Amino acid sequence: MSAVAARGKGTARAVRRAEVRLPELAPHDGAELEPEGDYDGLEFTEADWAGQSARGARFMDCAVRRCALDETVLSRARVIDSVLSGVRGVGTDLSQASLRDVELTDARLGGIQLHGAVLERVLVRGGKIDFPNLRKAKLRDVVFEGCVLVEADFSGAEMERVTFDGCTVARADFSGVRMKDVDLRGAAELDIARGIESLSGAVISTTQLMDLAPAFAAQVGVRVE
Repeated sequence: MSAVAARGKGTARAVRRAEVRLPELAPHDGAELEPEGDYDGLEFTEADWAGQSARGARFMDCAVRRCALDETVLSRARVIDSVLSGVRGVGTDLSQASLRDVELTDARLGGIQLHGAVLERVLVRGGKIDFPNLRKAKLRDVVFEGCVLVEADFSGAEMERVTFDGCTVARADFSGVRMKDVDLRGAAELDIARGIESLSGAVISTTQLMDLAPAFAAQVGVRVE
């Protein structure tokens, strides 16, 4: 039986996975992004969005493939029924953005800002994300699958029906997180730097319990010799 279980039971409710079915897309004309822009049914391929701003923009039924997102400002943007594949960049700003029914695959991102963002039915598959800032974000029906998350900051976030499957989770911060039906059992590696006391509402495996035992002991003031 799992050591920390949602509602005291051994299993978490199943995630409702994102299922994105794109219509026939039109290629984007290559123009720079615009704040409050409206992008519908477009395909962006190998575009360089470095330093551009699309704050408050809406992307619906779009595909973003192998684009550069260095310092791209997408704060308060809405990304709906869309696919982002092979994107890369450092310092991408998606703070307070809304992502619904989105697939993010094989991304290489560093220092992405998602604080205060809302992620609903989002699949993050493959790739590596270093230092993602998800402070006070809301995650519902989110799947992390086969990806590497380095020093992810989930502090103060709300997480409901979130799974980690085949992922490496290195030095994560779960301080003050509110969890419900969060399934950590599938993580290939689970390293929690802070917030061990916030795992109520999560499910972990017996093996993970043994690995995390020193942190649990330290949390309750038990010395193990």
